[in-house]
Formats: sequence, C-alpha cells, structure tokens
Amino acid sequence: MKTPRTIVVGITGGIAAYKAVNIVRAFVLNGDSVHVVATPAALRFVGKPTLEAISRNPVHTDLYEGVAEVRHVAIGQSAALIVVAPATANSIAKLAAGLADDLLGNTILASTAPLVIAPAMHTEMWNNPATVANVAVLRSRGITIVGPGVGRLTGTDSGAGRMEEPDTIVAVALAVLDRAMPAGEAAASAVADLAGRRVLISAGGTREPLDPVRFLGNRSSGKQGVALAQAALARGALVTLVAANLEVAVPTSITTVLVGSALEMHEAMTRAAGTADVIIMAAAVADYRPRSVQVGKIKKEDVGDTLTLELVKNPDILAELSTASRPGQLIIGFAAETETDADRLLALGRDKITRKGCDYLVVNRVGQDAGFGTERNTVTVLDRHGVIVNEVSGSKMSVANCILDLIG
Repeated sequence: MKTPRTIVVGITGGIAAYKAVNIVRAFVLNGDSVHVVATPAALRFVGKPTLEAISRNPVHTDLYEGVAEVRHVAIGQSAALIVVAPATANSIAKLAAGLADDLLGNTILASTAPLVIAPAMHTEMWNNPATVANVAVLRSRGITIVGPGVGRLTGTDSGAGRMEEPDTIVAVALAVLDRAMPAGEAAASAVADLAGRRVLISAGGTREPLDPVRFLGNRSSGKQGVALAQAALARGALVTLVAANLEVAVPTSITTVLVGSALEMHEAMTRAAGTADVIIMAAAVADYRPRSVQVGKIKKEDVGDTLTLELVKNPDILAELSTASRPGQLIIGFAAETETDADRLLALGRDKITRKGCDYLVVNRVGQDAGFGTERNTVTVLDRHGVIVNEVSGSKMSVANCILDLIG
C-alpha cells in the first residue's frame, strides 16, 4: 500500500485561489496527505470549510496558532513538497526576499522540501521588472515555476498571467516530487538535471484523411508523450512538443507544434530535429495513408456495398531521424505492440530497434485495456544492442521520468 506523502498547498490572495480546490483534490486522490496553508487574503476568495472538506485536514492560516507545537516550523519540516498556487506578485516578492511575516512564509523558510509555485496576476504585473527579477531569483534557487499561461484574466483583460490549469500544476509538482532527493540543494540539482537541454518530443496519434469528414487513425491519447514533456520541463529542459490530435492539455510553457497527419509530423519533426539534443518519438504514427483524398464526402449511395481503399506507405520518421542524427544527439523510439507473450514482445522490440537504428526503444503492450488512453503504462526499455536497461510499471508520469533518466 502506498505510504502517503505530506504535501503542503499554499494559497495566496488572488482570484485564481478558487482553482486551488482542484489542486488539493488531485493530490488527495493521488493518495497524498495534503495540508493547506492559506493566507488571510486567500480566505477572502475561497472558504476555509471547503478547503478542509477537500483536504481532509484542518486549514492553517494564523501564525500564532499552535504555538505550543511550534506549528510555524513543524508544517514546513514535515513537508515532502510545497506547492504555492496561486502565487501572487506580492507573495513572489516576499519569497524572493525571504520574508516570513505570515504562516506560509514561515512554513517555506522552515522547509527543505522542493518548492513549486504557480504565478497568477495581471499581465502588467507579470511583466513588471520587479516581478521579472524576483522570478529570476527564485529560479536561481532551484524553485520550479509553472506557467503562467496566456488567456482570459479577471474583468475584460486577457494576456500572460493566467494561472496554469490545476492538472498541469499537479503533474509538474508530482514530477518534481518523484525526482526530489532528501533535502536542500541536492533536491534542487536533481530537479534541474536537464537544465538547458533541448528535448524534442512527439505525442498523440496521426490521422490520415479519407475525405473531408473521415480519417484512418488510432487510439493514442498522447498522455504518455505529454507526461514526457511535462517531466522534461520540470527537470529544466527546453521542450518542444509535436502534437497530433491530443486528448490531454499541454502546459502553455511548452512550445507546441500542432500536426494532424503522418506527413505533417514528418515535416515538423525533421525541421525541429536539427537543434534538439534529445528526440523522443512517443507518437503513434500511421504506417500507411490513402493514395488519394476525396474532395467530397464518400457516400454509400455512390459507392455500393463495398469500399476499396488504396494505401501507400508513410515515411519512417524514427528511422530517418536516427540515420540523420549527429554525434551526441540521443534518439529514443517507442514500439507499441499487441503481443501478449513476454518473450515474443521482447523479440519484436529487438527486431524493431535493429531496423530503426535509435539509441533506445521503449516497448509497451497496447490494446483495449492497456497503453492507449489509460493513466498507467508498463514498458521495457532496450538499448541499441537489444539489452534490457529498465522495466517500469506505473503512472505515465513515473514512466516518463524513468525514460528521461536515460539522458546522460
């Protein structure tokens, strides 16, 4: 049974505080023990009873409560992770200066746990030189900044400063937590082990059009590829995601190139590959496409009882990227197979990595109840010689981090 990890969720006084309820709920559903530390201003936006009901723990806000148990220090000392969402311009300034005039500030200063913050403010405040400098200070200390996104703000305003969506914040925070070392600077260095590396990832499933309304496709949701992108971002990488027909949201801080078909993915991956240090082909790419696409909708009244399609082979993107790779560039491919026998599945993977020429191949079984569209994955990782270097089963985020561990 999973041992609950203590996660502190700090909430500061911005309108986005209402979204923190979903962040708390997601951590609770993940099996973690969640303790909310809210500033007095935060409780003007979201009620204490709501936060206590969702977190299943008392909500702390007063610096002078629980003095006998030294609560202003004890909460931070017990934390495995601290997440501040939303983090207002004022709270970011206080963090950068190391101020501790409230319970949240004391909790953070008393903790050696990794810290993740999700800024939320108006565009002018986010772009203000003071905020820019404060964020730079926090980044230099190894603190993970998630977002902000670009979109509708309060009132009629729109622009940069919108708090990133709760699912994204939680995914990045859990990736940080999974990577965290026991304490202090070691934890920060572990989180940022991919700092400055350019990682190119493909995700999703391509669709090959038959006519204006129909296509040949597959069941890939893109969840594993997006988890890879989120985990790489949390570890400091500069991430570009080539995304085909995703069923999951992508953080706005990730450079995303949207594609539809295999030919579009081929073009996008080839164009971006030249500057990438690492390429991960996690997308499910169609092997074939229709030779021709009908201009109008194919109607059964015009076709009759049977429809014959002529298909032509698509480019082998992974093999081409492997052949064209430069010295020092790492290529990681995926092999989705329906084979249920473990030995035969492994043989298929070894045959594929020989044909593709990549550095590593992630072999995973897919089907109606496995791989595609699920929240978990089970994979076997082979090196270019067909040797098993890792076998992983767990959430797609944990699998993503194990794959990223291959990057030297």
